[in-house]
Amino acid sequence: MADLQFDDIERALLADLFEALGAVAPTLLEPWTTRDLASHLVLRERDWLAAPGLVVPGPWARFAEGRRRALAGQEFTRLVATFRSGPPRGFFRIGWVRNFPTLNEFFIHHEDVRRANGGGPRTNSPAMDAALWRNVGRASWFLARRLRGAGLELEWAGTGHIVKARHGKSTVRIIGLPSELLLYLFGRRSVAQVDISGPAPAVGAVRHARFGM
Repeated sequence: MADLQFDDIERALLADLFEALGAVAPTLLEPWTTRDLASHLVLRERDWLAAPGLVVPGPWARFAEGRRRALAGQEFTRLVATFRSGPPRGFFRIGWVRNFPTLNEFFIHHEDVRRANGGGPRTNSPAMDAALWRNVGRASWFLARRLRGAGLELEWAGTGHIVKARHGKSTVRIIGLPSELLLYLFGRRSVAQVDISGPAPAVGAVRHARFGM
């Protein structure tokens, strides 16, 4: 299965879950509901003026939130159908965008909904695990950029594959499946199924660091 298909799979699964749960189901992004998350995803791909505010703080972020709230006022079934239909022609159809930031976005937000509604870790295909592991390697230095007082290594459990995310005198290793490592790096530490080992002060630094965007 080609990498280009993984974002489509996650999109379809998340859209199915939105429809199954309805507009007011919880997510890990409290106080956001499924309606809030669906409007966020539609804005990301379709509102070129507001979308940069999803990552740029300050007035632009406030502008984007206003636009997202307006989208959230739409009928939920319409929001989900728009998300399911995919992006218009342009940036979000580029291969590397689909394979890297979009796959990460959809996978993480799919888990935001699943795990807030009783779901546990998924069993992914070997190809999906490999795609997520590549993204762990691509994103780890950025997502762990706020970590201080420790080095950081990430290990794919059972394979011996290791990525070094941060250099430091005392190194912590986080071990888990690629999906769980990605969840941890995106700040979902309360649900990520990982093992953490290393010197106690360094482990403490990792546990208290702010990971994510």
